Amino acid sequence: MNEIPLDAIDIQLLETLQDNASQTNQALAEQVHISPPTCLRRVKRLRDTGLIEREIAILNTEKLATAMGQGLTALVEVSLDHQGADQLDAFESRVVQDDAVQQCYRVSPGPDFVLVVHVADMPRYLALAQRLFTGDANVRNVKAFFSIKRSKFEPKVLLTQ
Repeated sequence: MNEIPLDAIDIQLLETLQDNASQTNQALAEQVHISPPTCLRRVKRLRDTGLIEREIAILNTEKLATAMGQGLTALVEVSLDHQGADQLDAFESRVVQDDAVQQCYRVSPGPDFVLVVHVADMPRYLALAQRLFTGDANVRNVKAFFSIKRSKFEPKVLLTQ
């Protein structure tokens, strides 16, 4: 894996974009004290190298639940019977394709995977469980924890201390 050289300006750009990726290039350049063309060039390089994976809107799930009736978030531990590379890759490949799976982590020790899933309601969670877990002969154990309140959600990566 090639290392991507980052200087203090790159770190400032990444931190600032994590707080607000929708600001104009002009505003971003002013915040990090560089010229707009330099800012544009640096941000393009950060995108091209894959450090900036994508830019998205983060929705407030509690307000969404009030507006649309969608609001069941679950953290799901999944253990497989066989943990060979092929079996782990096959399960991971299948679950990451499901739109209800927001996050998928391969973990150790303990379960093999921890998933964060978001569905509208319990019947839709049951459908997800049947689709992803019940039908897979290699799934040994599933343990789901249902969120009753989200106290913090921060996708920001800590770059400086």
